[in-house]
Amino acid sequence: MHYEGNIIRPPSEANSILLQVTVGCSRNKCTFCGTYMGERFRIKPDEIIMEDIAFAARYSQRQRRVFLCDGDALIIPQKRLLKILRAIEEQLPWVTRVGVYANAKSLKMKTIPELEALKAHGLAIAYMGLETGDDVTLKKINKGATSQDMISMGKKAREAGLKLSITVLLGIAGRSRSQVHAEETGRVLSAIDPEYVGALSLMPIPGTPLYDDYQASRFELIEPEEMLTELRTMIAATHLSRGLFHANHASNYLPIKARLPRDKETTLQLIDRALAGEIELKPEYLRAL
Repeated sequence: MHYEGNIIRPPSEANSILLQVTVGCSRNKCTFCGTYMGERFRIKPDEIIMEDIAFAARYSQRQRRVFLCDGDALIIPQKRLLKILRAIEEQLPWVTRVGVYANAKSLKMKTIPELEALKAHGLAIAYMGLETGDDVTLKKINKGATSQDMISMGKKAREAGLKLSITVLLGIAGRSRSQVHAEETGRVLSAIDPEYVGALSLMPIPGTPLYDDYQASRFELIEPEEMLTELRTMIAATHLSRGLFHANHASNYLPIKARLPRDKETTLQLIDRALAGEIELKPEYLRAL
């Protein structure tokens, strides 16, 4: 396989065939993200992609899923993306699901019929980084979209039949807007009603604008207990028809996996116990991105 730069994938794609079709991220301006610093976004040549699919056909016959890397593969023009999906269909017939990262920009560039066509050829799940539903914080972190943009594009993906997994970031609003961030994020998640939500806890990355603000005391990183309080408010404000809310990433202080709405009250009680000191939180040295 031909890999370039940093290869990232969602935790749920750990056992997937990682097919790199783009390098970097088409936006690459979010203040908190250091994954693609200095990397110029580009779509890989078709011949390289096809070589990698042929390689997977020979050596990855036990893997049932494919994840299209890197940060924003959905932005590939429709004809080229369909060509890739058709090649996966033809050469990897045992694959049951293809996943991809998506953002508001790339979803906006695709019509619902185009998304439906991608789904018909194997694309089954899109992972979208919401980070926050608070418009003030979205602007501050240079996300490039408003909360209404996120709602509209999330609903668009779901209307096309794609499963949607949304990432939110605890602590991203700092201390002053922590509760606003939590409540507004719950509002946006409720409006989209995704199948999956994954909550990560902020860890400032050296070299990023947010890290510089943190070092200069322009950004106030909240404490572990405040992260939990934020998570509690967020879950309480999130109303899903039938979705999984995960907060079991390596960055989190308290692992949580809840089916909403069924497990909401039990989960809130668990967080309350942790805040009361009855459950030990993950120590800093065990946290990771």
